[in-house]
Amino acid sequence: MLAECKLDTVVFFVASLERSVSFYRDTLGLSVERMDGHDGPFATAQAGPVSMVFIERPARAGESPVVVFSMDAGIDDCAEALAAQGVEIVVPVSEAPDGGLSLDFIDPDGCVLSLYQPPGAARRR
Repeated sequence: MLAECKLDTVVFFVASLERSVSFYRDTLGLSVERMDGHDGPFATAQAGPVSMVFIERPARAGESPVVVFSMDAGIDDCAEALAAQGVEIVVPVSEAPDGGLSLDFIDPDGCVLSLYQPPGAARRR
């Protein structure tokens, strides 16, 4: 199922957005952009082909970072296939901050994985 996807984004839940922006920009030298989403402010950075997203939100151990696989279409089909295989879905298909769709699930060790589909893509294949 994920063979056609690519690793696209790593999402970090952070205690202080300002502190994280400063660290990744000033200490690591990444270009960091602050943005406003429908759930509040967040920041993004690019590390080669992988995007990084920073969201101020408390997280328990194992909840952050979230590895995000990008797909062109068919997120609902993937959600059904994962559920049919007994995978625990922790956030059903829902709107992502940029208007796309996302789905969060956990692996056997409790690590959060996510599927992302960009805005305007077909929900089913």
